[in-house]
Amino acid sequence: MTSRVTAVSRSAAHTFKKTSLESIRLLAGLGVEGDAHAGVTVKHRSRVARDPSQPNLRQVHLVHAELHDELREAGFAVREGDMGENVTTRGVDLLALPTGTRLHLGETAVVEVTGLRNPCVQLDGFQDGLMKAVLDRDEEGNLVRKAGIMGVVVAGGEVRPGDPIRVEPPTTPHQALRPV
Repeated sequence: MTSRVTAVSRSAAHTFKKTSLESIRLLAGLGVEGDAHAGVTVKHRSRVARDPSQPNLRQVHLVHAELHDELREAGFAVREGDMGENVTTRGVDLLALPTGTRLHLGETAVVEVTGLRNPCVQLDGFQDGLMKAVLDRDEEGNLVRKAGIMGVVVAGGEVRPGDPIRVEPPTTPHQALRPV
C-alpha cells in the first residue's frame, strides 16, 4: 500500500475540530497557514499560559486514518479533522516513527516529527468516552497514546488529499516518541 495524505484541515480559531479543505499550505518554521496553532512560539492555550516563549513543537498535528477506522468500529462518529488534526494519513504507522523522522508530503512540504499528541479531556467533550478510546496499554502495561503525532514544518508547500507521503528516518540512534 502506498502511503498517502487522505485529508487536510485547519481552523483559524482555537476550536477543537478543524475544517477539511481541498488543500493547506505549510509554512517553514511556522506551521499551517491560517491555522490558530501556526507560529514560531507555542500557541496551545495551556502551554501559552505556562510560558508563551516556548518554541512551537506542535505546528502540525497528524493522525492516521486507521485510528478513525478503529474508532468508528468502536461506535464513535469521527471524521477527518474532528480530533483537531491538520493532516490525516493512511499507510504510515505514525506512532512507531522515531523523533526526528521527516515526512515528505506532496511535492515540497516536509514535516519533522517532534513527538506524540497527549490526548486531553476535550476529546470527551466532543464524544463521551473518546479520550479512553485513544489510550491503551501495551504488553508491559505502559501507556500508549494513539491520538496522533506532532511536528514542525522544515520545508513549506501545498498539501492535498491524495498526495504521496515519503518517510525519511533520522540518523541512528533513534529516540522513541514522547508527548510534546
